[in-house]
Amino acid sequence: MRILRFIVLLLMTAAAVPAPAAGQAADTLAVARRVVAATSLAAKEYALGVAEGGGRVTHLEEVEEASLFIRNAREDVPQLPAAVRAVADSQLAVIAALIASLGPPAEVERQADALTRAIAAAAGGAVDPTPRRRPSVARGRAVFAERCQPCHGDRGKGDGPQAEHVVGPRPADLGDAAVMGDATLTDVYRRVSIGVPGTAMPAFEGELSEEDRWAVANFVMTLQFQGSATAATFAAVRRQVDSAVAHRSDREAFEAYLTFEQVEADLRVRDGDLARALEAEFATLRVRVTGADAMALDSLRGRLLVGLERAERLVSDRPSRAGLFAQSFLLLLREGFEAILILAALLTFLTKAGADERRRDVTGGAVWAVAASVATWVLVEWLFEVSAAQREALEGATMLLAMAVLFWVSYWLLSKIDVEQWTAFVKGRMEGALAGGSGLALASVAFLAVYREGLETILFYQALFASADGRIVPIAAGMVVGGAALAMLYVAIHRFGLRIPMRPFFAVTSAVLYYMAFVFAGKGIAELQEAGLVGISPVEWAPRVPALGVYPTVESLALQGVLLAAAVVAVLWALRPLPAGERA
Repeated sequence: MRILRFIVLLLMTAAAVPAPAAGQAADTLAVARRVVAATSLAAKEYALGVAEGGGRVTHLEEVEEASLFIRNAREDVPQLPAAVRAVADSQLAVIAALIASLGPPAEVERQADALTRAIAAAAGGAVDPTPRRRPSVARGRAVFAERCQPCHGDRGKGDGPQAEHVVGPRPADLGDAAVMGDATLTDVYRRVSIGVPGTAMPAFEGELSEEDRWAVANFVMTLQFQGSATAATFAAVRRQVDSAVAHRSDREAFEAYLTFEQVEADLRVRDGDLARALEAEFATLRVRVTGADAMALDSLRGRLLVGLERAERLVSDRPSRAGLFAQSFLLLLREGFEAILILAALLTFLTKAGADERRRDVTGGAVWAVAASVATWVLVEWLFEVSAAQREALEGATMLLAMAVLFWVSYWLLSKIDVEQWTAFVKGRMEGALAGGSGLALASVAFLAVYREGLETILFYQALFASADGRIVPIAAGMVVGGAALAMLYVAIHRFGLRIPMRPFFAVTSAVLYYMAFVFAGKGIAELQEAGLVGISPVEWAPRVPALGVYPTVESLALQGVLLAAAVVAVLWALRPLPAGERA
């Protein structure tokens, strides 16, 4: 009976003890995350401020910041779960001692990782969270404008209206790659959450939701890349892959894959095979990074970088609608305008030569040239009905052919800037045809002149369509508007005697054509690389400017370098002083 009473009393006592509230558990997890974030950031800052083997300070401010992060973390230890307080305090003391004695950064990182694992086991939750969905850049931009702009400025350069009045160091330039270093999205999220000790950067953990903190962190990551979240993500993946290989860390390899997951869904839509291949390569990296020999690891890294280069092109290289419209409009306007000028020059020459009755031959030749151009376009479209791999090869070859023709035509136009040279060019062709006395000869001159423009137009538009990533509407709109502009020009020239300033026309047109040749050079090589006909040799320091067709590979940069050199030679040759006899 006494035993029964004891059991009942024990149960009543247990029931009377309040269970930990959900809020308390959440608070404990928040503290755990704060300690982990501070410790991880301390290890990162310390590695930036001390030589690889330790013993020598390279950037004192980084070491001081690491010490402050550890001090803040130790202040939070009493609020950690009881089971891990002693371990955490001891581990943080070890890290503080290592920093004070300038120990090896690798050992500081190892101790920080050990502390993270211990706290995670005691807290019973994810102490190093990842965003539940891809953070919104638009939302991040709005949060940045509201919370960060006063100090960091509109573009994150540290030039906001309050920048001169903050206590402590000036706000950082978040768009400077040297300042941001190897910071990952998680690093920036941690800074937003817990602030930066010793600076005016406050902690936003209690003011912003977790989703907003991820969003503003994601926006900050884009500031180095002109607002492109995709470019920022791929750059982060490459840095994490390099770090994983350098440190032989399977954890860093996994983090690189988690970052890649932010763009993996977009890649799967465009090329499922490439997405699966990259996923397999990341899995191989995680498994082999700790034990593979240096040569095998370097080969694996190379395959990943090549795959990431291809993936970034597919996901991010989408030309703007405005750019496609402008290029389409200028192409048709230039080619059509030159055809109009040639016809006008031919007909004017016949009138001056007293051979008005032969104008019909010239007009007929031009009409047949237009018909032949349409037939050629139909034939080209039929040739492009091939498999995906063949189409990439054909599109690449078309772009390179268009590049060569565009470069030649831009030089040809440049050499005709002098009006006397242009007049002599047209007059010479007509005199030969008129001297023969044959209508067919006159029609042939007009046919060849106009058909050449038609062939160039087909080639250029085929290359433009190939580079448009399926955006046909802006190109078609440019053709319609360009056609309308040509019609108005024709009426203005033939009905109202409008005189076109030839020198500015040829100079501007040459620049536009050369720009397109430069773009097609880079994009043409890219298409051949996708088809597997040209290798991919990434250049890590080179820029990526899709609007100019610039990609960080040896192959595309080499061809564009040749084109630049050829352009310099062509301009110098075309603009050289000519003897008086050659100008006549």
